[in-house]
Amino acid sequence: MSPTLTETAHAGLRRMGSTGSTCGTSSSLVKVCTDHKGGINWMSLSPDGCHLLTASEDCTARLWRTSDNQCCNVLLGHSSYITFCHLENEAAFTCSADQTVRKWEVSSGECVMVYTGHTSIVNRILVAKGYIFSGSYDRTARSWNADSGQSLQEFRGHRNCVLTLAHFSSYDVLEALDVEEKEVKEFLVTGSTDCTIKIWEASSGCCYQTLRGHVGAILCVVLDTSNGELYSGSMDCTIRRWNMVTGDQLTVFRHHQGSVICLEIVGRLLYSGSVDRTVKCWLTDTGDCVRTYKTHKHSVSTLKYHAGILFTGSGDACARAFNTKSGTLQRVFQGHSFIINCIQIHDNSLYTASHDGALRVWDIKDLCQQNKPPSKKERSLRSKTSHKGSLSHIFNNKVGCSLEGSGQSDPAELV
Repeated sequence: MSPTLTETAHAGLRRMGSTGSTCGTSSSLVKVCTDHKGGINWMSLSPDGCHLLTASEDCTARLWRTSDNQCCNVLLGHSSYITFCHLENEAAFTCSADQTVRKWEVSSGECVMVYTGHTSIVNRILVAKGYIFSGSYDRTARSWNADSGQSLQEFRGHRNCVLTLAHFSSYDVLEALDVEEKEVKEFLVTGSTDCTIKIWEASSGCCYQTLRGHVGAILCVVLDTSNGELYSGSMDCTIRRWNMVTGDQLTVFRHHQGSVICLEIVGRLLYSGSVDRTVKCWLTDTGDCVRTYKTHKHSVSTLKYHAGILFTGSGDACARAFNTKSGTLQRVFQGHSFIINCIQIHDNSLYTASHDGALRVWDIKDLCQQNKPPSKKERSLRSKTSHKGSLSHIFNNKVGCSLEGSGQSDPAELV
């Protein structure tokens, strides 16, 4: 089995920004951190918001203090490039093309555990409930005890690379699973280039469900555990909604014209970023596309919702901020020279990590204040001076956005 498909896809994305960007300048840049000597593949924020972790092609990961944006530790030990990382308050986790997963102590930067067993590139890790889960080009996922390092399970059944992981507990969907008198179980979700999604019982390694319907590689998965639903994005240009319990396919979202790279759920809305250079907003209940965010010059590689703002990163080397209620493009963050692989947000700061090796920090305090929800008094005054149900304001002063159809509710009202 060869990892050619995925490596080719990543390489194509990374080259997209290499010819320079045509985006407008931004005055909100706070700092540029260029300590890495290779592209940054991923970035993770600690739960307490005190640290960032970046994973790089230079075979190192770096810990950064968010208080002053200084590098406080360099994690050395991997013998090949680091593909992904995850940060807890006291521990950091990385995975690499050297076929290993490592655990690091945040305070000292020392490697305290090496998890082995994979026979090819490890491209994704997930830490939950004392487990470390990993997905690899070797067609398997694995799990370990995070503290002892004991190998627990090998999840074998996919016919090709495992690209994406998700985790849930039966406790999260108790009503749907009807397990009032049963033992609470942990489940692993894996998406593969074999076009299937599998749900595994974590402790036994048994496959609980195989979700079939996509005709392209699964690139991203997001869970809505409160409703017992799973959403998957694929190279077949569709998003599919599944019942996590029965495995039934519920809805197919078909309006994208390219591979779906990233997904995020916010309330009753689903946001999707695609190779077709757009982000789309969907109603999860009906599958209707209610808005399309445009202006990206290349693929949308990452997205994140924060405080009424949709932040996107693109292969055109720019990040963008859209007002989710009006759809207006509010800011373009220019400065990177290659694809932006990841974005994080903390304490009115936007962090963008790129394949150019730079971590950039941007001040978004003014954006957050502009998009702050109105107070109860302000909403009351507004309701007295506006026509209930009118959508005329939605179509005025729009930049880079289109509202799909007519007569639809404002997506922001559904969150």
